[in-house]
Amino acid sequence: MSGLVDALLIVAVAVVVIARQFRASRIDTGRRWWLLPVILAVVALREPGLVDARHHVASVTLLAAELLTGLAVGAGWGWTTRIWAESDGAVWSKGTRATAIVWAVGIGLRVGLFALGAALGVHQDSSALLLALAATLLVRSGILVRRAQSTGPAAARPPAYGDPKFRSAGKERV
Repeated sequence: MSGLVDALLIVAVAVVVIARQFRASRIDTGRRWWLLPVILAVVALREPGLVDARHHVASVTLLAAELLTGLAVGAGWGWTTRIWAESDGAVWSKGTRATAIVWAVGIGLRVGLFALGAALGVHQDSSALLLALAATLLVRSGILVRRAQSTGPAAARPPAYGDPKFRSAGKERV
């Protein structure tokens, strides 16, 4: 793929993902939550310009920093997302203000890494960004699925005293 197509793919995925995170969405733990990140990683790894041959060490260092940033943003995103269970057992998620801050910091770090690479004269292909986005989505999805599985449905929790569904185990003495 050309750099322009990669850039458009990255922007499209980022816009869809960011827009969807601030709407309540149902988490389906049975789905293949890892499929989109794997596809993005395969597309990124197919490209030959992932590492600059003239600046091998600097390029690999920047790639590692980009991947670590992606992993950190994914973890921050996964842990700052609000999760709740409905009475029917459905688990829902929605991004919070903290999630938006995690995204802003992540984008700022990525811009800083790109600027550092440009200052060092390292050729940076969009494949590194695409690979980091795949890492972000993989970690985020994994954390959300794990949190959703540990979030029991509201119906499974014992009812509180005063709840209409509350039944005493025995006869109450007055």
